[in-house]
Amino acid sequence: TALLILSSTLAAAGGLYQKPADFVSEAFAGEPPHASIIWLDKALKKRLAAILQHPYHGLRIRYWKKDRRTVWVLDEIGKEKPITVGIIVQAGKIERLKILAFRESRGWEVRHAFFTDQFQHAGLTDEDRLDRTVDNISGATLSVRAVSKLARLALFLDHQLSTKAQAKAAP
Repeated sequence: TALLILSSTLAAAGGLYQKPADFVSEAFAGEPPHASIIWLDKALKKRLAAILQHPYHGLRIRYWKKDRRTVWVLDEIGKEKPITVGIIVQAGKIERLKILAFRESRGWEVRHAFFTDQFQHAGLTDEDRLDRTVDNISGATLSVRAVSKLARLALFLDHQLSTKAQAKAAP
């Protein structure tokens, strides 16, 4: 009986919770803008590596933007497999963070609102750190770290877009 309960719990824990396209559509009330791309140069990759604590191997990152709202669908390795997270940033603060897919056998508790709600209204400090403490979950430390890194990454990238837009607008 215990084995049956454990296997059903594990089966329910991991998996796809929401398709990324559905998350993006929901973030823009069913009318998402076209996707845009940030191309990564050496300097930007260096900053991303500092946030992630490992090199970022991609050449670009896709995002969606309308007015002061950006939406990011990002992946980071928990212990061995990627965690896919959707993050909505509004005016430089996290409006919503949601685990879209979880592929690990442990640490799946990060998908629950009691954890993800900690990121609401979080911003980024000048040192590219979250401006608040995020409580850990016992047994899910690597998943917590992965999600926190992605929150920082989304805020950093949003700030990069805002900085470029301000530079273009200046005479």
